[in-house]
Amino acid sequence: MAAKFSIGFDLGGTKMFAVVFDRDLNEVGAARVPTDGHRGEKDGLKRIVATAEDAIKDAGLKAKDIGVFGIGCPGVVDFEKGVLRGAANLGWGDVDIGGYIGSKLGVEVTVLNDVDAGTYAEFAMGAGRKARSLLGVFPGTGVGGGFVYEGKILRGKAASCMEIGNLRLAGTTLEGKQDEAVRLEALAGRLGVAAACATEAARGGAPSIMELAGTDIKAIKSGTIKKAIDNGERAVERIVRRSVAYLGLGVSAVVDLLAPDTIVLGGGLVEKMPEVYCKGLRASIEANASAALAEGVKIVVAELGDHAVAAGAAAYAAKVGEG
Repeated sequence: MAAKFSIGFDLGGTKMFAVVFDRDLNEVGAARVPTDGHRGEKDGLKRIVATAEDAIKDAGLKAKDIGVFGIGCPGVVDFEKGVLRGAANLGWGDVDIGGYIGSKLGVEVTVLNDVDAGTYAEFAMGAGRKARSLLGVFPGTGVGGGFVYEGKILRGKAASCMEIGNLRLAGTTLEGKQDEAVRLEALAGRLGVAAACATEAARGGAPSIMELAGTDIKAIKSGTIKKAIDNGERAVERIVRRSVAYLGLGVSAVVDLLAPDTIVLGGGLVEKMPEVYCKGLRASIEANASAALAEGVKIVVAELGDHAVAAGAAAYAAKVGEG
């Protein structure tokens, strides 16, 4: 790493997380605050810089000590311009994040999609080490995807890609237009699973969920769903297994198109139920993808947890900085 210190920033739907790394990607300082995306883009940009400054202070450094800055954002980004094109869960669109941070901190800024950053971290230092082609799939609030091929993040001419949660599956949905195919994210993201669990709780089939969270889908977290399964609530287990099977349909399409040798799974649901997700995804890929391409695909669980996006953003920014 050319720069002695770098910053990796995770701009999440619920949190802003800034981490200062040394050249060996050891954490030397950090700061975390709620994102509060509803406060708007201008306020958000100011809070990004303030959070980064707090992390720099926590590391005992000054802004001039930082050589590169990488930020992972939830949504489609323009790599060339450093612009966040749109982030539905923040309500932001066409925000010049790179330009703003660079002008305030005097650093080179690399703007990435957050799952691209997390996938790159798993490739560089996590569960996907030594993979030639790595697909990252992260079922969180929605479903995010990233792809690293021979050390480079797969991208379009300028914008990020691998919006796997936006794949459309034939079927019916209560969301969108009457003739609109359902989005994978609605079937495999936590909000979709939580909504189905809330319905089951109202029917009396998920008593522990009713006790812990009622029918409030925001309160039905990954741990709540896991506890219901551990309590033997078969209806909840069926919902999760069906969700994983649908996730496998989307992943199978990527396997057929790009033939990854490794798939890394992350996100809260996977962290709570790794065996269910790995086995279920394996079965779905073997049933739906081309046999020759599905054979031998390695499926692993992400290792880096909350630090993946920040670490990946910093590592990739350093790589870009080195040319």
